[in-house]
Order: sequence, then structure tokens, then C-alpha cells
Amino acid sequence: MKKLILTTFAIFTCLAFVNAQEIADNAIGLRLGAGDGFGTEITYQRALGGNNRLELDLGWRTGDDFNGFKLAGLYQWIWQLEGDFNWYAGVGGGLGSYSIDDVPNGFDDSETFVFAAGNVGIEYSFDIPLLLSLDFRPEFGFGDFNDDLDFDIALSIRYQF
Repeated sequence: MKKLILTTFAIFTCLAFVNAQEIADNAIGLRLGAGDGFGTEITYQRALGGNNRLELDLGWRTGDDFNGFKLAGLYQWIWQLEGDFNWYAGVGGGLGSYSIDDVPNGFDDSETFVFAAGNVGIEYSFDIPLLLSLDFRPEFGFGDFNDDLDFDIALSIRYQF
């Protein structure tokens, strides 16, 4: 009976490790997208154990008569597709601020907003500490400046450590 229990335990342990992929403890890089005019974001990912991680993104934008920032935080689940390919899905939210100062036209406005976001994407981890990903992030905004549904598609490049 002991041999049967040990054999069953060994089989389930091996199956668990065969299907598990290893994600980096930390990754930092750039997320190149086009949501709400914020374009490029600095992105950081932190493994939380198992196949889960936290992603934090900071985007900012400045121009002649405007500036703004947006901070997003997402909790993600990661699943292995094949080899070094993974796909992931997540939920989260964030906040942002936008200021418009159009002096020639006499327009001056600023707004702080919050948003809820979802996230789904695919990533490839190279043998070197490089991670490329492509993701889709719908955002539901709450505020005068950002009060609707926005879609963001982005390409990310990250250094893993």
C-alpha cells in the first residue's frame, strides 16, 4: 500500500513539474502602445509565486500645451503554450492625470481619473534574459477626461533578472 501511495505521489509531482513554466522573478523594460495618447510606458513585473505576477506600468506624455501621466497595476496569471511561449490574462486598474494649457485659445483644464483594466497577451522568453510580449488591454475610465472604454494594444520588451 505504501508503494502505491508513493508511486501515485511521484507521478502527480512529475506531472506538475512537466507542465510548469518558469517565469523570471523580475522584469523591467518598455511597453510601446497607443492608449489615451500615453504611448510609451516604463513597465515592471514581479513574480508572486507559482504562475502569477504583478505588473506596474508608468506612462507619461508631454507636449507644447499638455502633459499627463498614467499609472497602471495588473495582477496576471500565466500559462505555458509551448516551449518558451506563454500566454497570460490579468485584471487591475490605475489612476492618471492630464493637464491641458492652450494659452492662445484661452483653454486651461486638468483632470485626475481612475480606470479599471483587463489584460490578455502572449509572450516569448529568449535564452538570454529578454522577454518580448504583445498584449491587449481594455480600460474602463471614470472621470471627465477618461469616461469611456479605451482599447490599448502594445508591444513590450523587458530585461529579466
